[in-house]
Amino acid sequence: MKIIITIIYLFTLSFSSFAQAQVDKEKARKDLQQIIGDISTDYVYLNDKNIDLECVKRFYNKQIDSSKNKTDIVLLFENLLNEFYDSHLILNTNTNSSFRLYSPIYAIFEKEKAVITNVWQTELENLESNIIGYEILKINGRSIQENIERFPTHCQNKNLPQVREWILNKLLAGQYDKPRILTLKTKNNAVIELDLDKLKLKQHNELISSKKVNNIGIIEIHNSLGANNLIAKFDSVLNSLMNTEGLIIDLRNTVDGGNSYVARAIMGRFINESLPYQVHTVEEKYDNNPKVDRKWIEYVNPRAEQYKKPLVILVGRWTGSMGEGVSIGFDAMKRGKIVGSEMERLAGEMYYYPFENQSFGYRLSTAKLLHVNGTPREKYIPKHYIRQTTTQKDEVLQKGLDLIEN
Repeated sequence: MKIIITIIYLFTLSFSSFAQAQVDKEKARKDLQQIIGDISTDYVYLNDKNIDLECVKRFYNKQIDSSKNKTDIVLLFENLLNEFYDSHLILNTNTNSSFRLYSPIYAIFEKEKAVITNVWQTELENLESNIIGYEILKINGRSIQENIERFPTHCQNKNLPQVREWILNKLLAGQYDKPRILTLKTKNNAVIELDLDKLKLKQHNELISSKKVNNIGIIEIHNSLGANNLIAKFDSVLNSLMNTEGLIIDLRNTVDGGNSYVARAIMGRFINESLPYQVHTVEEKYDNNPKVDRKWIEYVNPRAEQYKKPLVILVGRWTGSMGEGVSIGFDAMKRGKIVGSEMERLAGEMYYYPFENQSFGYRLSTAKLLHVNGTPREKYIPKHYIRQTTTQKDEVLQKGLDLIEN
């Protein structure tokens, strides 16, 4: 059974009750069979991942034998989903030992070296040093390679570049009950340590905020694209900025995604006719009959008073899911210039599946989402690409201002 969901969410069950609850191993095996069955039939990216489902079935079936409590079962299914190196695949619960969903920094491999390429500077309160370009030598005293080898997955090929980068950033996200001490090499070859858990993210009490710079309006969405009452707030803010010379919508803090109801409401304020903003594709198969491709286009309709001045959308590594959908939507409608870097690359349209025998469930991508030009949403790169070079100034915002002013 699958239930459509439109916003990323997690809730945490009592760690103590999980730790104390006994495991019904036969029921756990039935749930293992359920999730593997759903992945095999419904997970739209399965063929892209090249994961041996028989390996997954064998390995995690053995893991059930050694599971002692509900915490172990949660981690078992969490690790199973991590086999697919897809950050959109998550449980709707976690434990003290679960991995977080994201980190305030992002790193890639350059010539086999793990290098910091992005920092969530708009949301960090207390990062004083510019660590862009620093090499990560160790995490918690272990080399990057050792950490990757120890990452609790078994059936994926950890030598693949895309798997290594995904695991690297899961390691930077870290587990809730473990430290995240990074040993870094600076550009001057000095070796320093950075405790990621001492970095503080800003706390926003409002869904949205705004300001003006040289009569250009700047609207910041504070990770609230899943809050339906954002629509009224957005309308009020936009109405107050109707006389500006241009507008910037900052989506760099939409890390938890949102829903298309809110997204279409926002985009509808900037057009005067119905326009396509994204494409859905899925393979349908019933019983033992052949697979048949299905594709449809989703439209945005104009809504309320139209804002007609120039528009820029700011994106980055923490623009996730529906934030990515809004970005490709504005680009598809040719209504805004998209400025920034790669986004969070959360692929696909999500559905929620409750386990039959557990008090939690899981999410799977059941349809692919594409730009109207055919580019997969997770592979979209802004035309006005900004490679972050410093945390001392906001290079993305400055480019957005320049585009409107010029």
